[in-house]
Amino acid sequence: MKRVVARWRGWDDGSLEHLVLTIGADEIVADSVHVSGPGDGFAARYRIVCDGAWRTRLVEFEVIGTGRRLLRADGQGNWADEQGQAMPGLAGAIDPDLSITPFTNTLPIRRLGQTPPGGTAIEMAWVSFPDLAIHRDPQRYTCLEPGRRWRYESRDSDFSRELEIDADGLVVSYPGLFRRIA
Repeated sequence: MKRVVARWRGWDDGSLEHLVLTIGADEIVADSVHVSGPGDGFAARYRIVCDGAWRTRLVEFEVIGTGRRLLRADGQGNWADEQGQAMPGLAGAIDPDLSITPFTNTLPIRRLGQTPPGGTAIEMAWVSFPDLAIHRDPQRYTCLEPGRRWRYESRDSDFSRELEIDADGLVVSYPGLFRRIA
């Protein structure tokens, strides 16, 4: 079992995140807390549980003081809410993408390994904070340099960033949004 502690700061907004990642042979668990910058005024926490192949099985998240949300996944693109009700609007999404963290970029990076030259098109279960709205989001990941650099692209806008990662697949630099500080 491997334990990794990481911290990120928002590029311009003063937000801070503290993550503890536990990597086991059969289960990967990420526990984190996020404190927004002074203008946003919220704090949040999340917990993501994946199987040993980095396929998401459980996502718990909350804006502190407003109640917890829970999503269950089967690792094959099927999701259910906290009551066990199917969420067909997320069909095909393997990974969650939480707007407050660069960690969720690690999930497809680790799961995909290297990609073909044009990258790999995927669907994500995108969660915005602090409103906790959830919808399916089309994205593309392209490995530019194994173990070092990836390109993230939104497939429904012109947003694209080159991500620098460490040996564990954790984002070191996400220009304009996050930078790793520990």
